[in-house]
Amino acid sequence: MPRTVWSGAISFGLVTVPIHVVSATENHAIRFHQYHLEDMSRVRVRKICEIEDREVSQDEIGKAYEISKDTLVPISDEELREIPLPTAKAIEIAAFVPAASIDPLQVGDGYYLQADGPVAAKPYKLLRMALERSAKVAIAKYAWSGRERLGLLRVRDDAIVLHAMRWPDEIRSPKELSPGAVEVSDDEIEGAQVLIDHMTRDDLSGSEFEDHYTDALAEVIKAKREGHAPPEAPAPEAPDGKVVDLMAALEASVKKARDSRGEGDADVHELRPKKKTAAKKTAKKTAAKKSTTTKTAAKKAAKKTAAKPKRSA
Repeated sequence: MPRTVWSGAISFGLVTVPIHVVSATENHAIRFHQYHLEDMSRVRVRKICEIEDREVSQDEIGKAYEISKDTLVPISDEELREIPLPTAKAIEIAAFVPAASIDPLQVGDGYYLQADGPVAAKPYKLLRMALERSAKVAIAKYAWSGRERLGLLRVRDDAIVLHAMRWPDEIRSPKELSPGAVEVSDDEIEGAQVLIDHMTRDDLSGSEFEDHYTDALAEVIKAKREGHAPPEAPAPEAPDGKVVDLMAALEASVKKARDSRGEGDADVHELRPKKKTAAKKTAKKTAAKKSTTTKTAAKKAAKKTAAKPKRSA
């Protein structure tokens, strides 16, 4: 089990749930050290005191707020822990909202919340089951590392997960990134929806959701360690600069998606719709002409009948 990141409590109205916070994720990336290319000696980052011109240990380093170049206000870790905020020692739930109302851009790293002892077991389970049945997530406030933060609580299996969140005013507006006036037809949108249907999955299991970069990097390291040349990457296709035919690209993408799922033998339906509209209009015009012709003939026949003199008995 990973180490405890933070200890405190969840404040749920008048209910308090003592908890430990542990990381919910692992980093499997390959890490590198920095080396001097000329002699391959290790390059390290050292913390040097500017006045004494010597390296200082972590025990000698503290925090301070710089008011001006010559004026610093030191702040100790103990003072940060004792900051006069209700969220300094508790994750205080402020509201419950539908999960769909949260912008994913606001959601950050995830942490598991672990019940702290037998006393916390029942209120922990109460909150977990209430969240699960409500189909909502909890929005909370808490203070870590010298600042108050926003958090999201949700249920994953039998655990409550805390996600760090960004404050709403920390999300930049995307308006300036708009591509401007671009025409997209209904047929192209429907074609894209067909592709989405073929690429839909029930979960994220499968080789396409594995970290192939780390595996490839491990192969490069292995080859160089054994004195072999590292494997070469295939050359990417250069763009031809032509305007993309979206419907053709969608059709090819649908075929590729079907092939990847073992459906290659099945027929790929044309995404380009048949021109039913023109046919319907032609049919309507033909029907209208027939109707008009029939009505005209009927009127002429009626006039002729009325014009004929009645025979005397």
